[in-house]
Amino acid sequence: MDSLFGTAAAAQKSGSSAANNGAAGRKTAKNGSKKCKNRSARYPKSSNNPPYLPPEAEEGNIEYKLKLVDPTQYRFEHLATQMKWRLQEGRGEAVYQIGVEDNGLLVGLTEEDMKASLKTLRRMAERVGADITVLREREVDYDSDEPHRIAEVLIRKVPDDQQVIVWFPCHVHLMCLMLSGPCSWRYVTLLQFLDLRVAVLGNVDSGKSTLLGVLTQGELDNGRGRARLNLFRHLHEIQTGRTSSISIEILGFDSKGEVVNYSESRTAEEICESASKMITFIDLAGHHKYLKTTIFGLTSYCPDFAMLVVSANTGIAGTTREHLGLAMALKVPIFIVVSKVDLCAKGTVERTVRQLERILKQPGCNKVPMLVSSTDDAVTAAQKFAQSPSITPIFTLSSVSGESLDLLKVFFNILPPLSNSKEQEELMQQLTEFQVDEIYTVPDVGTVVGGTLYSGICREGEQLVVGPTDDGEFRELTVCSIQRNRSGCRVLRAGQAATLALGDFDRSLLRKGMVMVSPEMNPTICWRFEAEIVLLFHAKTFHKGFQVTVHVGNVRQTATVEALQGKDELRTGEKAVVRFKFIKHPEYLKVGAKLLFREGVTKGIGQVTKLQPASQHPSQTPQSQSCEA
Repeated sequence: MDSLFGTAAAAQKSGSSAANNGAAGRKTAKNGSKKCKNRSARYPKSSNNPPYLPPEAEEGNIEYKLKLVDPTQYRFEHLATQMKWRLQEGRGEAVYQIGVEDNGLLVGLTEEDMKASLKTLRRMAERVGADITVLREREVDYDSDEPHRIAEVLIRKVPDDQQVIVWFPCHVHLMCLMLSGPCSWRYVTLLQFLDLRVAVLGNVDSGKSTLLGVLTQGELDNGRGRARLNLFRHLHEIQTGRTSSISIEILGFDSKGEVVNYSESRTAEEICESASKMITFIDLAGHHKYLKTTIFGLTSYCPDFAMLVVSANTGIAGTTREHLGLAMALKVPIFIVVSKVDLCAKGTVERTVRQLERILKQPGCNKVPMLVSSTDDAVTAAQKFAQSPSITPIFTLSSVSGESLDLLKVFFNILPPLSNSKEQEELMQQLTEFQVDEIYTVPDVGTVVGGTLYSGICREGEQLVVGPTDDGEFRELTVCSIQRNRSGCRVLRAGQAATLALGDFDRSLLRKGMVMVSPEMNPTICWRFEAEIVLLFHAKTFHKGFQVTVHVGNVRQTATVEALQGKDELRTGEKAVVRFKFIKHPEYLKVGAKLLFREGVTKGIGQVTKLQPASQHPSQTPQSQSCEA
């Protein structure tokens, strides 16, 4: 159960980069170890301010530099090329630690050397089309009368013209593209427009929509919910003040780390044009009767992170525990925001935080809570949160007074993506697969579908097939146009959410849970599938013939339990391999996909282990078929 319910530990960083000094760095490698020993002897480790960082990794977007004072032209070109590589690894973002050796030793620089190094770093950023922001500086112990400091600097690409598209064969390696010339590098830069999706969870009336309204509109709430009105999609939501559907909101940051939202930009298109990094919020329902909508948002919209909002005055109540469990079951990294601190005394807020810390430390969660109370804490929390999913930052803020709201913005600004450029490249080289989450009919446009591109690259005018229909068939269609973040886009890459216009394609042939795939994929569909499950809770016993609502990605359908391998029934906490059968129509599934099922108070999680291709209707399939592992 722990392997399914917990989150995997982050991969340990290893190796050290030789790119700091080029060829000269390799010549002095032997002497470096002696210097390290001497410095270590002079500066013993302190529990409060350790003089070491983890050794620099050859891959990734973090670079250590001891100093960058007056480099030669050849050295400068080498440093600029190295910065391009780090930006490529971070999908448009990189972090430079100045005053730090490759092995992680915090040496520090004098004020004069630090100014010169930051000046050189700014020139390097200008060369590759990026901006720099000094995140923080701190002094380090050094055996000298003059103070020594280290600086942590964020490098972020300036957004290019989104309409300029340069295409290359998909089998060409992105690193080769990056080094082959300015045109190739421009294509790679286009793909690095960073977009992180954050699912917003929490109990009803905890302040989720109000917080998003304040972040995206740039104006504080009046204490009566004015900030959330722009987020609601239905009249009954405005009347009750409760979200019942899934709404999408965006918050941008420019290359210098400044917030870009609707306070200065009138349209989403203007925000996209000005922003180098986009945070896409998926506002989900908090009331228990809309739980199926919340689960659908978590499984189909593929969020990178989850933000659990807890009201300071009510504490952990209602669906808070359930939402926390759902995020952990789906292995979505989660951080917590304690809202409405302006309504409570300080002691009440502290009691709510302690309550959260106790739950996070319990077996089954095994999280390490980290209370964020300063800008330095926010920077550290963002970096550690992405490196280790066991870290859980906790923010305490108010959407009315604005208390500590800036700390959350700093956190979003620095928060790095979970996937690196190599994983992104591998997804883009696969065949196109787009998951259909929403279906619309737009006047003068026709049928429009919204969803997420799971793999491959999708372009305007591309021919795809959509299905499966109730008969298990796929139908051809053409992608007429693409919109991403409410602005026009000609190319969509793996991991991005967008809406696709399909022209006069018959809307009645579409439904949520379908996929649009490349015709070369030859997709496999199934009525039956097997999954290894863990029954999280059931009032009695889970047995053959029981019906549950199954969530697998964007698929949501009722299925019947046909067989349990080696067992007649299951009780709470037990594991088994179970064969399910969809009752309405076949679905497109993948082996290894996460599965979540529910029926009333019954809940379970698992993983798809085997598919049985749908060659005929389930009623025609022999019933003697056994459940295999």
